[in-house]
Amino acid sequence: MKKVLIVSYSQTGQLSEVTSSLSAPLRCKEIEIHHKIIKPKKEYPFPWSFFEFMDCFPESVYLDPCEIEEIEDSNDYDLVIISYQVWFLSPSIPITSFLKSKFAKEKLKDKPVITVIACRNMWVMAQEKMKSLLSDINAKLIDNIVLIDQGSSLATFITTPRWMLTGRRNAFWKIFPKAGVDEKEIKNASRFGFAIKEALENNLEKEQRSICSGLKAANVDEKLIKSEQIGTKSFMIWGKLIRKIGKAGELKRRPFIALYTVFLILIIMTVVPINMIVQTIIRKISKEKILKQKAFYEMPSGNDDFRMKDFAKNE
Repeated sequence: MKKVLIVSYSQTGQLSEVTSSLSAPLRCKEIEIHHKIIKPKKEYPFPWSFFEFMDCFPESVYLDPCEIEEIEDSNDYDLVIISYQVWFLSPSIPITSFLKSKFAKEKLKDKPVITVIACRNMWVMAQEKMKSLLSDINAKLIDNIVLIDQGSSLATFITTPRWMLTGRRNAFWKIFPKAGVDEKEIKNASRFGFAIKEALENNLEKEQRSICSGLKAANVDEKLIKSEQIGTKSFMIWGKLIRKIGKAGELKRRPFIALYTVFLILIIMTVVPINMIVQTIIRKISKEKILKQKAFYEMPSGNDDFRMKDFAKNE
């Protein structure tokens, strides 16, 4: 019998739905599933208040862990699946905390790992940090599966914060779709579960290479790569300053958080549109280079669809 460890942390419940859909095919007599939900000792709220939300960004981008409930488990696993949210272009703090825990260092060493992301359409820099965290504990990343929010970049720029800060995710004004990942996409995530099940049955996880390739696992929007890189640098600079001013939750950080928020809005309104025009020109001039960059960030699973027909009957 194969043993699979699933690790997740979800505030809204959406990531739990994705994880449930993906793992459903694995719940059979040949596979033993152990699902560990990360529990911070101090819970993060949902919906967020504005300052609670923004106060998390320095620790998120610098991968500072929070205290989490200890996990006790004596099992040895054949495969590990980590489902995570993206906070400020970084893995969420609870997931970062898990990956820096003694449990993760012991259980994930030399184990094949599949990461699962459900977020807005900017996840590339978060996954690069995830790669680093996994490398630090000698875990072997073999796949990355990404489900992104429905709607355009402009629409989700409104709908996602509205959901996070008010708890409302319904469509509105006839131009803004429902926030979050489309329900059909969540349901169709089961194709990955069937592919993983087949791989486990044939011991393919031991080869420590992609078992979800050809299933449209990860699609990078090349138009957003530069924006993510610029955003990460901005978060790092301001995050370093705010961490020096005080610890998370301290009131003396709030004026600087408010100042950064104003700065961020001004950048989004002025620099971002100009950068988008410049990047459009650069992409046309350096098309081959950009495509290579896109392919790199989509690895190890890629965005090919050559196996979709094999699992269409299962969706």
